Amino acid sequence: MHKYKLIVEYDGTNYHGWQMQKNAKSVQDALITAAQKFSGAPVKVQGAGRTDAGVHALAQTAHLESSRKFNPETLRIGINDNLPASINVLQMENAPALFHARHHALSRSYLYLISKRRTAFGKRYVWWIKDKLDCEKMRHTLEVFQGFHDFASFADKRMDKESSTKVNIEGLWLKEFDDIIAIRIVGSHFLWKMVRRIVGVTAEVGRGNFTRYDVEKMLNSFSEIPARFTAPPSGLFLEKVLYEGDKLSPIKPPIYLF
Repeated sequence: MHKYKLIVEYDGTNYHGWQMQKNAKSVQDALITAAQKFSGAPVKVQGAGRTDAGVHALAQTAHLESSRKFNPETLRIGINDNLPASINVLQMENAPALFHARHHALSRSYLYLISKRRTAFGKRYVWWIKDKLDCEKMRHTLEVFQGFHDFASFADKRMDKESSTKVNIEGLWLKEFDDIIAIRIVGSHFLWKMVRRIVGVTAEVGRGNFTRYDVEKMLNSFSEIPARFTAPPSGLFLEKVLYEGDKLSPIKPPIYLF
């Protein structure tokens, strides 16, 4: 088998997430279909992690296995020629036989975009909040999530009950760009809807409805409250999957979307 590492961007609006599933459109399925159509042979595609329905990716990492050998750039172009416009393979390279996109990933970076104004062009890619937000209070609150914590209050209860809800959050940042508030969260891994619930309760602090202390209580003792304030998927992007030696660039929202 020949293995390739690929970086993929996608607009997740019309997909039921990354993961292939019955009776629902997925990004993984679209990639497999496109690769098999080009190569004329069965392929396997494994992503570095799942993204929820409606969530986007600026740089999802995956590996592809094929019985046929290709020049990586030829394979990239061939797959793209058979993909819908909402999915694009940015990079393709040969990968070692033992490389695994998920198991070898050290951390993941997510970017959440909040718009301060109604937007005709960026609606699919932001959460528009009409209320004025106190960004300093939001920054101060994000510090609560730094480090290793049990995020049971911020995980969807339908997740696998055997899975641990303990996650190491390496960093959280908030930066303003004109009408956009960008929140970056980097962690070892993320639970289902965890990032959206962190953003949701932090936005409530910005609105003045919660305090940092309220959020600390939600984190330290199980609470149903975060589930009621889950931010919409439209503003969430898988920004980057980090492997050994990788570094993050300064926060920069995908301005071309607006």
